[in-house]
Amino acid sequence: MLKLSLPLAALRSRTVQTRLSFSRTMASRTYKDAIDTLNSLQSNAATLDAMRASGSRLSEFAIPEMIEYLGRIGYRPDDLNNLNVIHVTGTKGKGSTCAFVDSILRRTKPDWKIGLYTSPHLCAVRERIRINGAPIAEEDFAKYFFEVWDRLEANDVRKDPNTSPKPMYFRYMTLVAFHAFLDMKVDATILEVGIGGLHDSTNIVPKPIVTGVTSLGIDHVVVLGNTLADIAYQKGGIYKEGVPAFSVPQPEEGMQRLEQQARDRKASSFVVTPLLPEIQSITLGLAGKHQLSNANLAVNLAATFIASKDGTPVPDLKTGLPQTFVEGLERARWPGRCQRVVDPKQPSITWFLDGAHTKESLECCMEWFVSPDQAFDAAPNTLRVLIFNCTSGRSGKAFLSTMFKTVAAQLSSYPPQSAITDLFDRVIFSTNVTYADGHFKGDLTKVALTEAEILKTQRELAESFAELFPAFPAEQVIATPSIEHAIKSVHSLLAEGTEVQVLVCGSLHLVGGVIEVAGLSDVALSSA
Repeated sequence: MLKLSLPLAALRSRTVQTRLSFSRTMASRTYKDAIDTLNSLQSNAATLDAMRASGSRLSEFAIPEMIEYLGRIGYRPDDLNNLNVIHVTGTKGKGSTCAFVDSILRRTKPDWKIGLYTSPHLCAVRERIRINGAPIAEEDFAKYFFEVWDRLEANDVRKDPNTSPKPMYFRYMTLVAFHAFLDMKVDATILEVGIGGLHDSTNIVPKPIVTGVTSLGIDHVVVLGNTLADIAYQKGGIYKEGVPAFSVPQPEEGMQRLEQQARDRKASSFVVTPLLPEIQSITLGLAGKHQLSNANLAVNLAATFIASKDGTPVPDLKTGLPQTFVEGLERARWPGRCQRVVDPKQPSITWFLDGAHTKESLECCMEWFVSPDQAFDAAPNTLRVLIFNCTSGRSGKAFLSTMFKTVAAQLSSYPPQSAITDLFDRVIFSTNVTYADGHFKGDLTKVALTEAEILKTQRELAESFAELFPAFPAEQVIATPSIEHAIKSVHSLLAEGTEVQVLVCGSLHLVGGVIEVAGLSDVALSSA
């Protein structure tokens, strides 16, 4: 039985009062109402800048505050152990690893109820909370969302009056996920860290079943440290006493710190996952050679988890993988990551979707796209378009330089297409604004930047591109105020009666917007 952090009678009394106050409007509290309310918890650019300057996200108060929010909705941290958590962090590949684990568990244990919590979403917020591979229904999302909201309203007693009455967006979503999974009584929860690890909102589960760290690099949203060792210290913060700790192979500086974290936090074991030979012969459901490492980690996490729940020894994976594991790897899907989609309305257009938004992930994206079985698997007269987005605060020029150095290296293997200008015929730098009239789809609303700021950034990207590649036709490089404008520009190429390939990268929000506006949801978001 779950324990409440407040006396049960007190919580029930306050909840009853809240229910009475909302009794007349309960029927109208829809999914849209939940999204509108959730968006009120976003921060504007000034607030985010102040937070970063103060380092508040990394402060010693982050976890205590999250635990207090959890208590205000009626749970204690120990209750979260009932979720049977597989906790995953890393700089790149953590979402893909979670997708592999989810796919393996669903095929190995078809009678289990598998919860998956990830971020961000592509088209709909409810994508972040999945049961057996599918986003929870809109009515379920609204139900759990407002149950959390009402409990926070009913129990507003705070230890520190400076603590916000409501948590910010990601923290709130984490609370909703915990509440939903506990109520649904999931058999397993695959939990992806948001940012970092040590101070992340998800890191309040006292004893997960197993933990894992994917490839390390310098974080791109909040600077967690000046060295890879600092990053590793944050990521290794998810390791727990008595819990197996895994990592993919890392650079020495990062590996030493991860291993130290495992010792300091008294993990039951620390294993660096060697690449299993069989992994390399499997056609993974997620494209790109970088997915080998993610799949390899996922196999180890899933095998350890299943053995723990079944009370059996972990199998020797070097001797071969169970068939359900192979099927799980082959049928794994993770929308918007190295994903190729033929436009269902315009079959002449093929969309290459990758929300890559770090230097490392953009390198992987370009290696994937510029390969014989992707960009060059088309008719000779195919036109190619790049749609790219980069938010304020990041070095757009450095990102572009990294991308096209990778492209140049790839193109050198495929003569005569040996120059950047031979790859793309049009380059579009688009804002994340969804529609041409300037409004966002509710699930895709982003208030961190003003419209003027985000268009200014895209224009600066266009200028940087021109500096890097002066020979590229200037009239074929444009900055658009919305995703709808960008897609109209792509459609204009169809008048030439040719095949069109479109690479969309630089932002998961951009990829989600393209899926929404281009009408790709049915094919891009389907789950195996």
